[in-house]
Amino acid sequence: MRGPHNIWRLIRTGATFERTGAMGAVLDAMEAPRPLRVAARVLGWPFKWLGYPGDPAMPPITRALTALGPAYIKFGQVLSTRPDVVGQELADQLRVLQDRLPPFTVEDAKATIRAELDVEPDATFESFGEPVAAASLAQVHQARLATTGERVAVKVLRPGIERAFRRDIDAFYFAARVVELLSPASRRLKPMDVIGHFESVVLGELDLRLESAAASEFAANTKDDPGFQVPRIVWPLSGRRVMTLGWAEGVPLGDNAALDAAGHDRRALSERVLQLFLRHALRDGYFHGDMHQGNMKVAPNGDIIAYDFGIMGYIDPYTRRVYAEILYGFIRRDYLRVAEVHFEAGYVPPDRDVHEFARALRSVGEPIFGMDATRISMGRLLAYLFEVTEKFGMETRTELILLQRTMVVVEGVARSLDPRMNIWEVARPVVEDYIQESIGPRAVVRDLRETARVLTRFGPRLPGLVESALIRQADPPKDPEPPRRWQPALWAGLGAAAGAAAVLSLGLL
Repeated sequence: MRGPHNIWRLIRTGATFERTGAMGAVLDAMEAPRPLRVAARVLGWPFKWLGYPGDPAMPPITRALTALGPAYIKFGQVLSTRPDVVGQELADQLRVLQDRLPPFTVEDAKATIRAELDVEPDATFESFGEPVAAASLAQVHQARLATTGERVAVKVLRPGIERAFRRDIDAFYFAARVVELLSPASRRLKPMDVIGHFESVVLGELDLRLESAAASEFAANTKDDPGFQVPRIVWPLSGRRVMTLGWAEGVPLGDNAALDAAGHDRRALSERVLQLFLRHALRDGYFHGDMHQGNMKVAPNGDIIAYDFGIMGYIDPYTRRVYAEILYGFIRRDYLRVAEVHFEAGYVPPDRDVHEFARALRSVGEPIFGMDATRISMGRLLAYLFEVTEKFGMETRTELILLQRTMVVVEGVARSLDPRMNIWEVARPVVEDYIQESIGPRAVVRDLRETARVLTRFGPRLPGLVESALIRQADPPKDPEPPRRWQPALWAGLGAAAGAAAVLSLGLL
């Protein structure tokens, strides 16, 4: 489906932006130069009549994105938490994309429940209300269980959403391919891989069984985190297109006036939301990947309640350490160490100069220290970082896309609560705690124990591996092949196995 016919979809995208008046708003938000504005208008005007009209009652950007479909709406959701990039007025317009889109009917929701769970909704629920939130892929109803009277939230996928999303993502793939063909310099950013990653994430959102499992795991990981709650999953009433979980009672995190009226400390909330994200990413390697204001509430006791677990991120232990060391280096303003970590992790080609890279990082980091958030232009900072990465040949790390994006979103949420928050000072205690736990004598012992556990599982196979290696060394084949890299690795593994045996004998396990 990723053929030239998608040109039509892209033409209609530009035409929709022109027809709804969104083109001018986007150019204003991006502070586009006059030549680009003139070119956009000259090229867009003839096709204006091809665009979708959208809902005239909505602001231009919101009108265009909702008319274009779910993938575009997802993009708008991210921008809604970046008032420093797109401006406060545009961010306020985009915020309605989070949970206030036009809903589908209660009858359609009940039909989905009936087909998916094989139950009769009117008998299963004592009450089943109108939708309380309608997002790009699903909507949520407040209901009450007939058996216990417990209040629950019932999430139901939009009818036909799978097909609509496939249409959008195919156009994105086509656009990424065109960009790669027309701009070879863009290939280092791996636009096709980026779209592939985005596709896999959203496809996960379209199976609510996976979201239910994610919520359950996330709740188990965070059950002892002070000031944080995750609603429980009602498994018998959850399936592929329906998910039921406990009701989250509280004030929306994006409603500052309501938070103030309820007596909540917005400064404390801003710090906590950032620290919670960092703690989950570093400590657990499993974090909420869509932490915008529409997915969090503040309970009457001040706890932050998270919900909507369709996008969750995972990073392996090694990547966590790399990420933490980079953050820690920036916090300590040790730019040489930050540069060395990039080289050690393979993020920068080894033929580049580490000291030159460190100086480039210093030029990015130094201006932000000692400033409050109101004096930092995150848009300019990100633009300069892009220039630095391009200069040093860094490629897009697809495994870090969600982590980086979520960090931007969470920082935007924290800033909306307290515009003067200093992200580095707030992040310092969490990162320092992780560094102490993951890099040091205790971490070495823990790594040795884990290595020993893994190697012991291969214990029954070690004699055969040793015998095969010795036979090969004593009787090489008649047509000897070039030395293989696996042979040193094998002997290193055998040495590690011996070390593991020593660890076991010392009783460290």
